[in-house]
Amino acid sequence: MIHIDYVGLAPRIHDLTHGIGSIFYQTMVTLLSKPCYTDLVSYIARLSQQLSKHFKQNVAPFEEDGCLVLKGTLDKWQDIVKAGRIAVTSRGFKGHYRGLVNKITFSGGIIPPMNLPPMTDSVLEGLRPDVLVIGAGIIGSGIARELTRYKLKVLLIEKEHDVGMQASGRNDGMVHPGLDLKRGTLKYHYNKLGNNMYDAFARDLGVPLVRSGQYLCFTNPLFIPILYLTWFHWKYLKVSGARVVLKQELRRLEPGIKDDVVAALYFPTAASVCPFNITIAAAENAVQNGAQLSLDTAVLGMQVENRRVVSVRTNRGTVYPKVLVNAAGVFSDDVAAMMGDQFFSIHPRRGTNSILDKKISPSLVRTIASKMGDVSKGAHSKGGGLITTAHDNLLVGPDAVETYERENYATVKESIRATFAKFKQTAPALDQGQIITYFTGVRAATYEEDFVVCKGQRTVNIVHAAGIQSPGLTAAPAIAVDVAHFAVEILEDAFGVCPAVNEAFNPVREPIPHVATMDETARHELIRQNSDYGIILCRCEEVSKGEILDALRRPIPCDTLDGVKRRVRPGMGRCQGGFCGPLVLKLIAAEKKLPLDMVTKNGRGCVLCGQTKAPYSRAGA
Repeated sequence: MIHIDYVGLAPRIHDLTHGIGSIFYQTMVTLLSKPCYTDLVSYIARLSQQLSKHFKQNVAPFEEDGCLVLKGTLDKWQDIVKAGRIAVTSRGFKGHYRGLVNKITFSGGIIPPMNLPPMTDSVLEGLRPDVLVIGAGIIGSGIARELTRYKLKVLLIEKEHDVGMQASGRNDGMVHPGLDLKRGTLKYHYNKLGNNMYDAFARDLGVPLVRSGQYLCFTNPLFIPILYLTWFHWKYLKVSGARVVLKQELRRLEPGIKDDVVAALYFPTAASVCPFNITIAAAENAVQNGAQLSLDTAVLGMQVENRRVVSVRTNRGTVYPKVLVNAAGVFSDDVAAMMGDQFFSIHPRRGTNSILDKKISPSLVRTIASKMGDVSKGAHSKGGGLITTAHDNLLVGPDAVETYERENYATVKESIRATFAKFKQTAPALDQGQIITYFTGVRAATYEEDFVVCKGQRTVNIVHAAGIQSPGLTAAPAIAVDVAHFAVEILEDAFGVCPAVNEAFNPVREPIPHVATMDETARHELIRQNSDYGIILCRCEEVSKGEILDALRRPIPCDTLDGVKRRVRPGMGRCQGGFCGPLVLKLIAAEKKLPLDMVTKNGRGCVLCGQTKAPYSRAGA
């Protein structure tokens, strides 16, 4: 009788399939990436024909300094985006060009200029930092923090009144496992590294990280054997711990999932983190370690000489950095153009999320879940999902809508209707009446749909961290390490500066205590030391007066209602600040010695006068 050692044979089978898969993958990449047209003139001619089929003679491609450039005029923004996608997906683009620069003129509307800070002064005039980081989102803040591991003068500037107010504070907070990313892309590379770094990253910064895992659900029983083959695919992509979960187990783990789901792929490395908390924490830690932060500071122009940025003009003075880091989000292509180094273009993509009352969330979805195959997620979009946040609310969304308005954060009812219609296919009990708030963010997508993380292509003293859309939050700690390394290399090679290690660097940031999450003994001890922690001002989120005062006294200036809200959550609950808002307003005014009518919601305008939010009828949604 022949005995087969299945236990010993299994890893060998896995190694064999992995090896065959690697050979197949590399062969296909080689074949598909090989240009069809070795003659660039022939390629341009062929692409011109493709574009003419869609846009007549209104768009033409050119080669400029190693980049593919599109020029012309179109009256529909969607057509401009479509032209860019045709160009980057044409056979021969990859490998021939540094990137796509889309210079097609939009004649169908007026593209709004960048919102500038209201102030002008000279507080930065003449500063000579070793490294200037432009943009204080999670990427820029993380980079500044990494740079303080060296004895360097680091200046971090942000045009908004607080850090993380654009894409970094307007996303779903999901730490992605990387299940839908293409191997060989920077997204895949940095997502994998970043996910592995996140436990230590969040722990050091004192920000809660919840490894809830993610379920990708299927309804067709014929897919079950395919799921096991797919499992091998994700093993090949190195998505740790991926496994198949059948219906009975899934119903026990997630009873709110629709009955017709027969199986799911489970990815345990998926997690949730508060996106603005992690951004604020990274920026605070950078400042604690010696970085200088300048808010309300916009880049207005640059002087470039001999392929080197000499100076940067801002509304707060002219700065003379040795090295610049471009982490400017949706404006990163504009900043690259100022640097004389544009080889990519951003086409902004809007996404809307809705947040449900945390009392309702556990009965719907307890982890992160989405369903495959019911509704198309659309090209170049992850498709969103149902995400239990780090604070136990359920988040629904986002959608993906191309837009020419880089800073329009208005929420429209069509977006909410569309996301709820889609995700009711996963959790049928979803109800728009459960929404307590909603928000919209704008992603900074390149036409290549990949990150741009590299040294300058033409300008020698710059580093780009651009095109950072999802999974940028996940990738942030890994991107920060590489960009800081690039900046140090430039200092050494171009300036002969070999920065010493900052032995005083402390990666640990002490968080603000939150009384609602403490056990009774710890809470009593905290209140004994400071009675302000025993005065609850926000009943929905159980936020104390002591926590709000802590937020107002941290290393990064905070003097707005939204600033306090992002840090310690008063106004994040069901009443959305209806009860605690006036109390927080008075506390800010007293602490900052401001008249009540000088306290703002987000750094612009006045809370007590004028409209602070675009009107929206929930009933009409």
